[in-house]
Amino acid sequence: MKRRPPPAAPGPRGWPGRGRGAATVVHAPDEWRATTVQACGLWPFAVGAGTPVTGVPLGRNLLSGATLCCDPISWFQRARLISNPSVFVLGRPGLGKSTVVRRMALGLAGYGVLPMVLGDLKPDYVDLVEAVGGQVVRLGPGRGHLNVLDPGEAAAAARRLTGEARQQVLADAHGRRQAIVSALVTVVRGAPPSDREETVLDRGLRVLDDTHDGARLGAPTLRHLLEVLRAAPEAVRAAALDRGDRSRYDEVTEELEATLVGLVGGGRLGRVFAEPTSTPIRRDRPVVVDVSSLDDAQGDLQAAVLLACWSAGFGAISVAHALADAGLEPRRHHFVVLDELWRALRAGRGMVDRVDALTRLNRQRGVGTAMVSHTMGDLLALPTEEDRIKARGFVERAGMVICAGLPAAEMPALTQAVPLSRAEQELLQGWQDPPSWDPGTGPEVEPPGRGHFLVKVGGRPGIPVRLTLTAVERQLSDTNRLWRELSRSAGDDLPAPAG
Repeated sequence: MKRRPPPAAPGPRGWPGRGRGAATVVHAPDEWRATTVQACGLWPFAVGAGTPVTGVPLGRNLLSGATLCCDPISWFQRARLISNPSVFVLGRPGLGKSTVVRRMALGLAGYGVLPMVLGDLKPDYVDLVEAVGGQVVRLGPGRGHLNVLDPGEAAAAARRLTGEARQQVLADAHGRRQAIVSALVTVVRGAPPSDREETVLDRGLRVLDDTHDGARLGAPTLRHLLEVLRAAPEAVRAAALDRGDRSRYDEVTEELEATLVGLVGGGRLGRVFAEPTSTPIRRDRPVVVDVSSLDDAQGDLQAAVLLACWSAGFGAISVAHALADAGLEPRRHHFVVLDELWRALRAGRGMVDRVDALTRLNRQRGVGTAMVSHTMGDLLALPTEEDRIKARGFVERAGMVICAGLPAAEMPALTQAVPLSRAEQELLQGWQDPPSWDPGTGPEVEPPGRGHFLVKVGGRPGIPVRLTLTAVERQLSDTNRLWRELSRSAGDDLPAPAG
């Protein structure tokens, strides 16, 4: 039997054969990242990275170890990887949904994009916005009011504009005010106003704008709108189709009047919307609206305040872009965070349309949005099939979907909106497992899925990534702060968040 001649060159593990020193394990070489200035002799690289590096550094790919940079604005504007600058974040509580959105907001702030958190219920974003020099608006009983009929900066902007631009700003402000009043009516009743009531509200707002002396009395409030309905001017009566019969008019508007009385007189929603706005939302700074004083038991009030915040925030953004289009102000881009989306959607039948109307902005306007909810079940637990289909459309239309750990029961609904392979589904299910018990120290260890996310864009394979917080981010992301202070006073301590 002939012996095989020795190879002319060693293989990837060295010289094969007995006594020749072939390595059983080949250690991976050390890796470094550097700019093109620092590593100019090595640029362009022979082999590209396996994950995109355009945008906010999010974390390391769990498969390749490469750094993933990801945010909806950069992937839409610069990398052109998505067709819509929006992201929908799903995941069970405690796995880091707000953390990944905070990372995007912080990174985009470094790019000059203004974060706007329009309703922070926990609060998760107040420390971050304060750290970047932003504005904190506090709302709630005894903390602040939000007048939903206040046009904000639209009136002042309209005086600086002319022609069609001026008319568009005023029309947008009118449409948003009508939409938010209708949304509040829906929250109070659990059902949307009728078509006739919508027409009456529209006509009443127009009469109020024509007759209210804003320079002397300030912006009109819901109380002034109620007075207009009770005064029954001819234009409003015509909208009500009273046929010249005042008793018929009173019958048509009775339920609408009763709802407005509840809004201004301290009903289920208190008096949050009954007084002038305490702190107007600015369009030229990062903003967070702190509504953490609202208790979870006040579900209707939470939903109403979130809707009002979204309306006011998007109204300020529209004014900013109108002034920039006219060359009166520099162009600003905004990253809008809509957290706890499910609370608003569950407030009543037809709320999906209200949310869609309040938050709709043209993608060419330079606005990125992040919608955050727990599971697809939250979106699909709506009273009508029509609303459930529209709610699922929020996920389907998002430029990218980021998923944390999710239970197996979520997979049928999720895969209808986002294509997921079997391996990706099993990955998400594994991340939602509860933490194990540490027999050495006693407390539970970190949940296996905390800080792990799957980034999905259309039908492309998902990118699994782990987000690790920096020391500064740990201080700004400590959602256990109150529990930690109580534990220290009792001689115990809680672990810091791990991201």
